Amino acid sequence: MSATPKRALIVIDVQNEYVTGNLRIEYPDVQESLANIGWAMDAAHAAGIPVVVVQHVNPESAPLFARGSIGAEFHPVVAGRPHGHYVSKTKASALSGTDLSQWLHAHDVDTLTIIGYMTHNCDDSTVRQAKHEGWNVELLHDAAGSLPYANAMGSASAEEIHRVFTVVMHTGFAAVVSTQAWIDAVAKGECLQADNIYLSNQRALGLA
Repeated sequence: MSATPKRALIVIDVQNEYVTGNLRIEYPDVQESLANIGWAMDAAHAAGIPVVVVQHVNPESAPLFARGSIGAEFHPVVAGRPHGHYVSKTKASALSGTDLSQWLHAHDVDTLTIIGYMTHNCDDSTVRQAKHEGWNVELLHDAAGSLPYANAMGSASAEEIHRVFTVVMHTGFAAVVSTQAWIDAVAKGECLQADNIYLSNQRALGLA
């Protein structure tokens, strides 16, 4: 990667379904994350960083993100802001079955900054695939969000899910930082670094 990162801001699935629909983000507070998403998009536009908006679309009969439904539409925070590329996806990762990888290579991008929903699903899937494909990756933890689950394996709150996934991502898959820290790094032309598995474990054991 170059000394000054060549970033693209990847805005994942900021759709009404997560705000007023059937799959509502709970942590961080969705209004907080929406505000930070808008802030990051504005900062990227001002800095000349290309913005990619990603929309998850399912068949018309689906209970979530049904094609043509209000829930599948972009939230106004994203719909009202400019972008340089649009991606429609049907899988969790924005890089799976789309033209995003080719577009990023064509624009000489080496660093993907991920924002949007959900932290533990489409964000995480995109982060991991991007890392495996060779990009540097950043995730803005306060411009993302999770919701609670309960199934045969137990239950977890939105806060638990968001916190655990961001902790794990920061061990090497992505540099996980706040929107403010990212904007500061952009202004300085700085790279952001993830931690690593070994030191993360050593700290947890009180050995580092």
